[in-house]
Amino acid sequence: MANAVSLLRVWVLGLILLVGLSASALAQMTDEGRAYVAEWQKTASRAEQVIDASRASSAALEQLRSELVRYRQTFLNAGTENADRIRTLEGQLQALGPAPEEGKSEAEDIAQLRASLQDQLSALRVPQVVAEEAYSRAAGLISEIDKIVRERRTKRLLERGPSPLNPQHWPGALADLTEAGGAIWHESAAQLRNDTTRERIDDNLPAIVVLLALSGLLLFRGRPWAHATGEYLRRFGARGSGVWTFVVSLLQVALPFAGVLLLTSAIDLSGLLGLRGTLLGNYVPYWALLILSFHWLGEQLFPASGVEALVGVPDNRRRQARLLVDLLALILVLQDVLIRLEQIERISVESHAVLGFPIVVASALVLMRVQKLALVPPVDGTAEGDDAAISGLSRVFALIRRGTFALAVLAPLLSAVGYTNAAEALIFPAISTIALLGATLVLQRFIGDIYGLVSGRGQAARDSLFAAMIGFFLVLLAVPLLALIWGARVADLTELWSSFLAGFQIGDTRISPAAFLSFALVFGVGYVTTRIVQSSLRNTLLPKTRIDPGGQNAIVSGLGYVGIFLSAVIAISLAGLDLSSLAIVAGALSVGIGFGLQTIVSNFVSGIILLIERPISKGDWIEVGGLMGYVRDISVRSTRIETFDRTDVIVPNSDLISGTVTNYTRNNTVGRVIVPVGVAYGTDLRLVESILLEIAEAHPMVLMNPGPSVIFQGFGADSLEFEIRAILRDVNWVLSVKSDMNYEIARRFHDAGIEIPFAQRDIWIRNLDKLQTPFGPLPAGSRPADPSKGPVKPDLEDLDPDEADGDD
Repeated sequence: MANAVSLLRVWVLGLILLVGLSASALAQMTDEGRAYVAEWQKTASRAEQVIDASRASSAALEQLRSELVRYRQTFLNAGTENADRIRTLEGQLQALGPAPEEGKSEAEDIAQLRASLQDQLSALRVPQVVAEEAYSRAAGLISEIDKIVRERRTKRLLERGPSPLNPQHWPGALADLTEAGGAIWHESAAQLRNDTTRERIDDNLPAIVVLLALSGLLLFRGRPWAHATGEYLRRFGARGSGVWTFVVSLLQVALPFAGVLLLTSAIDLSGLLGLRGTLLGNYVPYWALLILSFHWLGEQLFPASGVEALVGVPDNRRRQARLLVDLLALILVLQDVLIRLEQIERISVESHAVLGFPIVVASALVLMRVQKLALVPPVDGTAEGDDAAISGLSRVFALIRRGTFALAVLAPLLSAVGYTNAAEALIFPAISTIALLGATLVLQRFIGDIYGLVSGRGQAARDSLFAAMIGFFLVLLAVPLLALIWGARVADLTELWSSFLAGFQIGDTRISPAAFLSFALVFGVGYVTTRIVQSSLRNTLLPKTRIDPGGQNAIVSGLGYVGIFLSAVIAISLAGLDLSSLAIVAGALSVGIGFGLQTIVSNFVSGIILLIERPISKGDWIEVGGLMGYVRDISVRSTRIETFDRTDVIVPNSDLISGTVTNYTRNNTVGRVIVPVGVAYGTDLRLVESILLEIAEAHPMVLMNPGPSVIFQGFGADSLEFEIRAILRDVNWVLSVKSDMNYEIARRFHDAGIEIPFAQRDIWIRNLDKLQTPFGPLPAGSRPADPSKGPVKPDLEDLDPDEADGDD
């Protein structure tokens, strides 16, 4: 005992020394944390002042919001940084037991250790509490900034400005547009007359010539080169999959776009454009890509005649549909040019309303023309079971058409009465949404074609389950893009993503996507490993042992349940989930069991009993509830029995435990067969006995120890009753053995002249002389009285009532 106390003192002193050595480092980390918290307090105070004033621009608010987001993420990470260490210290304190009550003392060494652990725990909890408070404050400030920005954007959308139909605003709009175009032209002309520009052109003339030549080749020869590349790629096979056709279509966009980039690079290298021209020239590649992409999209959605289309449009209207798609791209380019001019030049609100109104009207006219194309899902007529899917797509297309028509009517009206911002916020996102939906369809078909190329199924893979799943994931990926198109900020999406990553709190445990993915990954690995081990045992190891099939099935099933349970427990632990929080779930589950899950739990427990006790096993021939068949599978809830007519009967496990079950092959397959037979009266009984005994002994399935026996059962109504009783090697063959013996009995009895009687009945009619016929009494002796000489069919209506009432 003294040695143990001495060792405990040494351990406590060592722990105190270790704490003392790490005190300086802990103090240094605390100073750094205090400095960071002080910076955060300044930033938070500044943010509160800006929010209260509400005079900062939206750009300044977005910048302040980004700073707050960085602080919030830091505090979120700090809140869980020391969680493992805190749990360790709490476990150590629990190991020491509860603190003594007031007035009671404990050993000095234990008291010092308890105080040291309490100090460490308090020191670790202080940063955690500070981080949680700062996280809440940062989240609140971010929410207030988002509210201010949303209110400003809503106010701008609902703000009514000047009407573009007012003729007083037309001259000013024309003047602003002329002034902007003239300023760009005069700047470029001045640059061209500048000696510095000429000298720059002379110095870079070879590079400019090369860039212009390559640009011209790519712009005018890009499409033929793309077709030639496609023909070369088709030499590698996979014709009919559509992959190389899609690659060629992408090249038809990429090569001309590369030519536009080279052209703008040559212009920048020459220095011909002034400041305004350079600012606009920076957007030329974007505008070119927009036009090329929409043209590509139109060719994919509405290809030439004879090619399967993604959208059902008559062949004679596909060219018109492609033209409308190109016009939509041109409208978006004009709208963006107007926005860039407003950023460069000072264009008034009235001028913007007047200049933007024709673009809105043109967009509405094109959209109304698009919705009149009678867009429907493509129908190839090859699948008859896809009527529901086609009907669903038809409803989606009909909804898109109605929405397009409504926006095409509403947007010009809003713009005409002065709600220019609202009109532009409706009509142009609608165009981008249609383009995004079309691109999603094209991309889904391309991925389906790649799957068809890899799997060898060709274009048939477009209608596979894989293609449907790809479409679902593409729609999910398109949702954030749709949100951005319709005015959502990137900050809104990042906020949703941050909330998603942060998860939610359950008690002392935070459930986050990382924890969920960790749980799913570990559980998946454990589940797959369990199934692999089960398969190896079932197919490789257990068949080589002497364990019967029922025992093998019990081992494999039990291993599966244990493996899945352990996988779940390990996954929960590695995911950082607190198992103690499952007590609430267990309590709720127990209540559910008490009210509505009694039968399920009874079957579950019965299934475990069947696997452990094994009153029946897989492959046994049983009879339960009037059903007879072989046991094919035993699960935790039910048992599957295959009857002799090859139908499966699912029997709850509780019926097998609580009811009466006949198992014909419980421990072995030995069983008895009984074959009854009758012989006519007057037959030699000993001869019959010897023949039946020879038949039984001659059958190969009959055991000789104990040997078969022949039983004279008694005197029947029509025959003398005998039975063959024999023990079979395998009772599963009882019907075949009985059939074989019956065949042999019939043959041997025929050879021996032994008659097998069948039931016969003789009918005697009394008072035959009193029977009447329709023509009078039956003469005596006119009909035979002996039934053996012919049947007698009396007319019951002519019988005397007194005679007919008797039993005879």
